[in-house]
Amino acid sequence: MFIDKARIYVHAGKGGNGCLSFRREKYVPHGGPDGGTGGKGGDIIFRVSPSLKTLYDFQCRSHYSSANGTPGQGGNKAGRNGKDLVLYVPPGTVVFRNGKILTDLITPGEEIIVAQGGCGGRGNTAFKSSKNRAPRIAEKGEPGEEAVIDLELKLIADVGIVGYPNAGKSTFLSKVTQARPKIADYPFTTLTPNLGVLKSKNKEIIFADIPGLIEGAHFGKGLGRDFLRHIERTKAILHLIDIFGYQGKSAKEIFFLLNRELELYNPELLKRPMLIGLNKIDLPEANPDGYLRGKSFSFGKKKYPVFLLSALTGEGTKEICLEILKILNSLPAEVKKEETRGNYVFLPDFEVCTSSRKEKGNIFQVSGKKVERLVAMTDFSQKEAVKRLQNIFSKMGLDKVLEKKGINEGDTVKIGEWEFIWQKG
Repeated sequence: MFIDKARIYVHAGKGGNGCLSFRREKYVPHGGPDGGTGGKGGDIIFRVSPSLKTLYDFQCRSHYSSANGTPGQGGNKAGRNGKDLVLYVPPGTVVFRNGKILTDLITPGEEIIVAQGGCGGRGNTAFKSSKNRAPRIAEKGEPGEEAVIDLELKLIADVGIVGYPNAGKSTFLSKVTQARPKIADYPFTTLTPNLGVLKSKNKEIIFADIPGLIEGAHFGKGLGRDFLRHIERTKAILHLIDIFGYQGKSAKEIFFLLNRELELYNPELLKRPMLIGLNKIDLPEANPDGYLRGKSFSFGKKKYPVFLLSALTGEGTKEICLEILKILNSLPAEVKKEETRGNYVFLPDFEVCTSSRKEKGNIFQVSGKKVERLVAMTDFSQKEAVKRLQNIFSKMGLDKVLEKKGINEGDTVKIGEWEFIWQKG
């Protein structure tokens, strides 16, 4: 089943907790702290696999989690890192994270981290200093990132075949390649894009048969926008048009309407090389020697060559394929752009929002990556850890910001999943 859109939910692994431990061995005085750091949580990674052609696997399963890191141990033993979870996607997959585009995965083997595992909490060895020789503090592991990931597949092909329903696109594809798409004599036979490969002596040409378009396709009419995006990656566009037109419109009118739909969907598509194949010249009433032979169709200021062919008998298909090969060979080599990688920076800033409730006073919601991370990694059963957190908040200026916002004794300060009662001093 061809699936070109999917939404999944990912949760990276939590970091392992740091260890609170002291070295105690016979004949070893003043052993000191020896608690190890917890292991890092596993990342969630997307990697391109050229063997995949659809996002069907993500339609069957929508929730993915990677492994947690293990806790640190005494004797300065660090915990094991959680195993990364690698999810494979087909070439041409666009990745959106929480509604924002993250990257475009094209090259086989290319990968990106979409959710980072939490770092391991530090053991009490890390907090040893000249002033504090026996720290009784260890961090909890950082929670892994959670995200909503939207995947959108855009087929990678050299030539996109577009046309109105029943123009013979699937028949043409089956004639020039080894593809075997569904072929029938009724409109919208092709409900999903089909790929086919034409092998020549020096080059392979990948054709993409796009399901039939009609007027209003850029609004979603017919199969519309669901498959128009698959044309965006093609290097050239082949208009395959019934020589008799469609529903009372001539072949020239059909060409104009198709180009108009492409322009309204994405004006950049009209900058691609384009040629026209008028199909079904094998029918007696086609009159292939008429005014269409050797002519060209215009759209705007550009003229595009017209080729007469019969996808059924194969007549004229060789000529149009040679022209396509000539066009592709004349195109400049593509320069691979650098992709944005999934490295997320913890911002030091924070925001404070206020709301009120009748009985328990005002609520001050503090949000920010750094403050939420600090709270999540603090073990509130350890007095030293709580005192350290308060000192960090004071140095960040959080106390002063809350006072400027008008916080009073007994008001609630909410950070992440934790709530605190404000007390002066």
